[in-house]
Amino acid sequence: MAAQNFDVIVIGAGPGGYVAAIRASQLGLKTAIVEREHMGGICLNWGCIPTKAMLRSSEVFHLMHRAKEFGLSADGIGYDLDKVVDRSRKVAKQLSGGVTHLMKKNKVTTFMGAATIPAKGKVSVKTDKGTEELTAKNIILATGARARELPGLEADGKRVWTYKAALTPPHMPKKLLVIGSGAIGIEFASFYNTLGADTTVVEVMDRVLPVEDEEISAFAKKAFEKQGMKILQKAMVKKLDRAADKVTAHIEIGGKVETQDFDTVISAVGIVGNVENLGLEALGVKVDRSHVVTDEFCRTGVEGLYAIGDIAGAPWLAHKASHEGVMVAELIAGKNNVHPIKPESIAGCTYCHPQVASVGLSEAKAKEKGYKVKVGRFPFIGNGKAIALGEPEGLVKTVFDEKTGELLGAHMIGAEVTELIQGYVVGQKLETTEEDLMETVFPHPTLSEMMHESVLDAYDRVIHI
Repeated sequence: MAAQNFDVIVIGAGPGGYVAAIRASQLGLKTAIVEREHMGGICLNWGCIPTKAMLRSSEVFHLMHRAKEFGLSADGIGYDLDKVVDRSRKVAKQLSGGVTHLMKKNKVTTFMGAATIPAKGKVSVKTDKGTEELTAKNIILATGARARELPGLEADGKRVWTYKAALTPPHMPKKLLVIGSGAIGIEFASFYNTLGADTTVVEVMDRVLPVEDEEISAFAKKAFEKQGMKILQKAMVKKLDRAADKVTAHIEIGGKVETQDFDTVISAVGIVGNVENLGLEALGVKVDRSHVVTDEFCRTGVEGLYAIGDIAGAPWLAHKASHEGVMVAELIAGKNNVHPIKPESIAGCTYCHPQVASVGLSEAKAKEKGYKVKVGRFPFIGNGKAIALGEPEGLVKTVFDEKTGELLGAHMIGAEVTELIQGYVVGQKLETTEEDLMETVFPHPTLSEMMHESVLDAYDRVIHI
């Protein structure tokens, strides 16, 4: 069978790949996309979206228990875990179907199957019906990543889970161990703890959410402990002994190893890129610790071959992948004025309770880079909307360069901060200074007023504390 020829072939239909395909097609390029499993990738099917649907259920459950505070009554509060999971799967399915529709609408040819790159400019796709041979001058790798498995801590889907089992749980954990306190670990810990699991989180670093500003990490730890979670920092799970009804964890903390029994373990110790079985070695693509090495424009060094999203390294975020997809499509189409994406301009959001969001440099990182900083803080307790919502616990922190007034970073914890952070992201993109932010009129009563006050605080002009 003759090979089918395209201008661009995208391998992987997650938030990096499918967005790259849409943009390429919009720019008049004949585009194909190859996906071996689900349209929308891990993010839509087993990551960002279904976890948010489940966390929403636990948030509503938590609020139902607080009904009295709001002058309401709710009796016989309970949940049906199967129905919670079912709702989450339906949300994922709806969005996955939406991606399929977008491919058709944008005239992107879809191939369902596993891709290999036998030679430069060639893609071979193993489908149910046989093998399809495709050619294109430009190939975009967007194959994503999967959960890292540590020796001895491998998931079995019964008692030891990674994210997939945690999203379709075979049972409700009574005593849960979560290994790793990054975004994935903490979100699952938050979900199951709220539904009543006795939850312990083990983190090898010296604080939870280790990529966040230290003050935010400390605030989060306090909030989690108040909710009944046990947090073990500077601790490591050395080994798991598995039985039919329990797992015994050997946890090293402070130089001593202690054992504890759990009925469920969730491993969330990072991710590894899906770089295998693509033929990258033979092409001469550089791979470093399971990630494809690229330049700032996502070029791999092999002519016409790009890598975007999780496979191209940190930060492992869907929105970073999407933006890289658009950037690469525009480069291929020959557009002028294509800008690389600065990692420090990408916000990170964690949807635990309370939510955490940040962009740019932490206070410590800014100082490390040699900046003299001005730091402002504003607590949720000083904000009318937060009190009216019944969410008085939280903090907004801003970090400025003392010399220029440049906003170097913003860090938040509390209700709806994942929605608020974008205000600072836009500000940074427009190269805002403290003066611009101080002169901006924020609507009242809103949570966003705390962003204003935090800036004012950095310059000793705070009003409401």
